[in-house]
Amino acid sequence: MASHIGVFLFVFLLYLSYFKCDSRDVLTPDNLLSLSNGETLVSAGGIFELGFFSPASTNNYYVGIWYEVSPETVVWVANRDKPIPFSSTELFVIAIDDGNLNVLDSTRNSYFSTQVGTSASSSHKAKLLDSGNLVLIDDSSEKPLWQSFDKPTDTFLPGMRMDDEFKLTAWNITQKDPSTGNYTFGLNQAGKSEYTILQKTVIHWKSSARAGYSNPLSFNELPSSVAYMLSNFSKEFSPVSYFNYTRLLMNSSGEIQLYRWDDKSRGWFMSWSEPQGPCGVYDTCGKFGICDRENILSMCKCLPGFSPTSPDDWMAGNFIDGCSRKSVTTCNKKSKSDTFLIMSSMKFEEPDLYSEAKNEDDCRNECVGNCQCVAYSYEDHEAPRGSSNVSARCSIWTNELHNLQVNYRGGFNLSVRVAMSDIEVTRRNCRPCGPNVIPYPLSSEPHCGDSSYYSFACNDSTGEVSFQTLNGSYPVIDIDIDNRTFVIQVHEENSCDNTKKPGTQVAWLNQSLPFHPINRCYNTEKLQNRTSGQARYGIRMIMWEPPLEPTCIASADCEDWPNSSCNMTGQGKRRCLCNQYYKWDGSVLNCTTASGAWSEKKAASLNLKALIISISLTAGIVTMCSIGYFIYHRKKLATRKGNWVEYLPESGSSSKYEITEDDKKRIDVPFFSLKSILIATDKFSDANRLGQGGFGPVYKGIFPQGQEMAVKRLSSHSSQGAEEFKNEVMLIAKLQHRNLVRLLGYCIEANEKILLYEYMPNKSLDTFIFDHTLRQLLDWKTRFDIILGIARGILYLHHDSRLRIIHRDLKTSNILLDEEMNAKISDFGLARIVEGKSIEANTEKVAGTYGYLSPEYALEGLFSIKSDVFAFGVVVLEIISGKRNLELFEATNLLGHAWKLWMENKALDLMDPILEDTCIEKEALKCINVALLCVQEDSGGRPTMSNVIIMLGSETITLPRPNQPAFVTRRNTASMSSSSSRNPAHSSSINELTITVGQGR
Repeated sequence: MASHIGVFLFVFLLYLSYFKCDSRDVLTPDNLLSLSNGETLVSAGGIFELGFFSPASTNNYYVGIWYEVSPETVVWVANRDKPIPFSSTELFVIAIDDGNLNVLDSTRNSYFSTQVGTSASSSHKAKLLDSGNLVLIDDSSEKPLWQSFDKPTDTFLPGMRMDDEFKLTAWNITQKDPSTGNYTFGLNQAGKSEYTILQKTVIHWKSSARAGYSNPLSFNELPSSVAYMLSNFSKEFSPVSYFNYTRLLMNSSGEIQLYRWDDKSRGWFMSWSEPQGPCGVYDTCGKFGICDRENILSMCKCLPGFSPTSPDDWMAGNFIDGCSRKSVTTCNKKSKSDTFLIMSSMKFEEPDLYSEAKNEDDCRNECVGNCQCVAYSYEDHEAPRGSSNVSARCSIWTNELHNLQVNYRGGFNLSVRVAMSDIEVTRRNCRPCGPNVIPYPLSSEPHCGDSSYYSFACNDSTGEVSFQTLNGSYPVIDIDIDNRTFVIQVHEENSCDNTKKPGTQVAWLNQSLPFHPINRCYNTEKLQNRTSGQARYGIRMIMWEPPLEPTCIASADCEDWPNSSCNMTGQGKRRCLCNQYYKWDGSVLNCTTASGAWSEKKAASLNLKALIISISLTAGIVTMCSIGYFIYHRKKLATRKGNWVEYLPESGSSSKYEITEDDKKRIDVPFFSLKSILIATDKFSDANRLGQGGFGPVYKGIFPQGQEMAVKRLSSHSSQGAEEFKNEVMLIAKLQHRNLVRLLGYCIEANEKILLYEYMPNKSLDTFIFDHTLRQLLDWKTRFDIILGIARGILYLHHDSRLRIIHRDLKTSNILLDEEMNAKISDFGLARIVEGKSIEANTEKVAGTYGYLSPEYALEGLFSIKSDVFAFGVVVLEIISGKRNLELFEATNLLGHAWKLWMENKALDLMDPILEDTCIEKEALKCINVALLCVQEDSGGRPTMSNVIIMLGSETITLPRPNQPAFVTRRNTASMSSSSSRNPAHSSSINELTITVGQGR
C-alpha cells in the first residue's frame, strides 16, 4: 500500500514539474503562443504575463501584458487599434516570424509586428522581463532590437524613460476598450521641462516647469517621486525597489494617476492624480477668469474689472471664452485712473518676462512703465548654492492671463492692472478684497461704504471676505450688486432647518441691520474642505436694503452722485441730498427724476403732445385705409394670376433687398429663400394665418422633414431699410433664453423681409386669459409660472444678455406659450439697445401699445428698463384678473381698480373667479403687491427686474407698500377703439392701439 502511495506522489511531482517547466518567459522561432490553447509567457519572477486577453465589454481579443495578480491589470497592448474578432474561426498565434515578433492568423495576415526589418535569422527571440518590458533580442549578440518600453500604450512602468517622443495614450472612453483614446500624456513640445495632458490637440492639464533659480514661480502639481520615476531614476531620491509594483496610468477620463500595490488589501490604491477637480483642468475659466475650488456656487468668476466675454455661455456653465476688460486701461504714469489688484495664493501661467528687482516697488514700477504689462508678481528666492547674495525675481505678464486659480495651496501673490472706474464706482467704495469687489454701500472698513453696512471684513492674506454677525463670521461666497444680494457659507446647524419656528432660523443675524435673509438656502457636501475631515455646509442668500443718501462733509464728497448737494437733513446729519425735481433712488444709487405734481410748463407740454398724438392718429387712419385699398386690389390680382410672379422679382430686374454671402456669414441663423417660404405657407394662405402683429401678419409654415415655424411677414411699407433689418436679425439671433422665442431663420428677398421663429402651438397669452372658455385651462400654478417666466425673460434682456435691451412693447399678445404653457417673450420690432451701463434713453417718436406704456415714455419720450417694468406690472394684473387694462371699472381702468381694492384691503377681489379653487392667497397677494410696485407713476420707485424676481421668489422678505399707479383715470376710448389694430384670429382689443411706429419695421 505504501509503495502505491510513493508511486502516486512521484507521478504527481513529475506532473507539477512538467507544468512548471512549461511556464516560460522566452518566445523563439521554434515555438509560438496560440490563442486556441490559451498559452502565455510569464516573466522569470512571476510578476508579468503576456498573452491573449478579452476585455469584458468587447467582443474582441487583444495581445497584451498584465500583472500576474488579481484583478488582471493590463499595462501594454500590442494590437489596440486592430483587434482580433471574437467570432473568428481562424487560428491566431504570437510568433517570431521573419525575425520579427508578430501576431498572425492562419493566412499570415498580421495584426501586429515589431517591424525591425525582415531577417531569415533564427537567432531572434522575444523575452518578457520582470520589469514588464517585452524585448526582441538577437540571441547571437544579446543585442536588443526592439522593446515594448519604447512603444507604450497607457501605462508608464519603472524602467521606462520619458523623452520628447514618449507618449502615454489613454484607452478609449472607458478602461474596458483598449483602442486609442482622446488623452495623451508627455513632455511639453515647446521645449520646457514640464508635462502636459492633451485632449486630442487641446491642453487639458499642464505641470509647472521645475523650480530653481531660473524659475522661482513653480507649483507642485508633479511630486518629486513621480518626476524621479519619469526620469528613469536619474536623480537621487530613494531606492529603486521603492517603486516595485508601481505604475503611472493615463486614464481614459483625462487623469494621470499613480498606483501602488498594497499587499495587505491585495489591491491597487491611487496615491496621486492630476488634474485635481475641475479647477485643475488647464484654463478652466478662460482668459482673465479665476477658478475657485472652494466656491460651492460657481467655480468660475471674472477678475475684478472684467466681465464674461460671452454672458450667455457663462450662464450656461461654458467658461471657455473667459473674461474681457470692462474698460481699457491707460498707460500714463501720472494718471491715477489705473490701479493694481493684489491677490494672494494664486496659481497662474508662466510669465512672459523676468526682471531683476530690489523690492516690490521696483517690480511695480517696472510694470507701470510698460504699457503692455497686465500683471506682475514679486517673489524672493534662494540664491544659487555657494552664493551669499539674496536675489529676487520680478515676473511680468504682457499677454492675457490664463489658468488662474485662487486659494491655491503653495500659490503666490499676483498684482493685476485694472481701471479704477471698474472696481471703485464711487470714491466711497471699499478697496477690493483679493478677487472680490465690495460694492457701495457695503463696508469692510470704517472709512468706506456706508457705516450702516459695516458688517464685512477682509482677510488680506487670503483675499477672503467674511460677514460679521452676532454668532461669529461667515465666509462670503458671492456678491451680486445688481440684485443687492450676497451669499454666505454657514455650518449645517445654522442652515435651512424648516422644522424650526419662523424667525429662529436667523436669530444669529442682527435684526437692526439693513440685511434680510432670503429663503434660498440648501445644504451641500463640501468636497474640498477648509478643515480636516469631511464636513457639511449650507449656503444662505442675504439681501441688503437700498441705502439712504450718502453722508458727506463737503460738496466734494457728492461729486460721484450727480444732481445732489451736501446739505443738512432733518435728523441733523449732512448727506448728499437730491436737488429740486430729483429724488433719491437707493436701488440705482442715484438721484432720479422726481414724481408728484407737474409744473404748468409740463402740463402745457403734455397738452401739446396729446394734440400731436391725436393728429398723428387721424393721419395714420387715413393712410392705413389707402394702403388697405391698394393691398386688397393687389391681392385680388394675385389670386387671378394663380402663381407666385407677384412675389418674385421680374427677369433681369434687381431686387430691392439683397443678401450677400458676407451677410450670411455675419448672421448666426440660416437664410431661407422666399420660394421655400411660399411653399411652406401655401403662398401665405389665409388658412395658415396665425394672427396679425403690429408689423405684419404671422403664418404657420411647414418645411421639409415636417419642421413647423412661425413665419412673420413684415410690412413692405416700413421705413426700416435692409441694413437695419439685417442688424436687427443679428441682434435677435444672439438672444438665447428659455423665456424668449428663438429666431430660427430669416429672409430678405424680392421686397420682402421675413422672420422665422419657433412655432408656439398654444399661440399667445391673450388668447387664453381673455377668453371665457380657454382661461379655465390656466389654474393659479400655471399663471404664477407664466409670471415668473416673463420676469426671467425680461431680466435676461436688461442685465444678462450680451447687450442691454429694452423691449418697449411688452404685452400679453407678445407673450407666447409653448406646449407646456411656458412663457416666451416675442416681437422685438420696437426693442432698443442701450449702450454700456446705461439703463435709459430718449426718443422723439413714441412707439408701443396704449395701456402698457409708462407715463414718462408716453408723455416725455423717455424710455428705460423701468418702462418694461411698468408694462410687466400691467401684464401681471391682467394675468391675475383675466381683464384687460383698458376695460371700464367704474370710470377707471384695471390699474385704478386694482389700486382701489388694495387701499380697501380687498386685493383678492381682483382675482379671476375661476381661480378660487386653485389660488394660493399668499402668492396672489404678493403678485398684486409686486405688480402695483411696477406700475407706480415715478419710475424711480419701480423695482428692477432682478428685485422683482427676488420678491416673487422669497417667502420671508417684507415687500414695500406701493404708491398710486399712473393712468388710473379713465380716458375717452370711444374714438380710439375704432382705430385699434385688431387681430383677426382673436377677439378685438382696444389694447392693440399703437401710438406711433417711429422705430418699427
